[in-house]
Amino acid sequence: MLLLMASGLDQVTAFSATAATLNNMGPGLGQVSEHFGGINDFAKWVLLVAMLLGRLEIFTLLVVLTPAFWKR
Repeated sequence: MLLLMASGLDQVTAFSATAATLNNMGPGLGQVSEHFGGINDFAKWVLLVAMLLGRLEIFTLLVVLTPAFWKR
């Protein structure tokens, strides 16, 4: 959300876009209420990473990346 706000989006748009991409919940508020075409390219890349993390389940990914998981 902070990266999106730093790229020029307002707080409502940044929060709803982050929530929509991480949780795969669909529509957002503000500038992304209709589509994500109106936001800048940097924000789209940030949201792309958030969407991948949401699809891969962040906690599962963190567990796979910990050394203790691979010691077994």
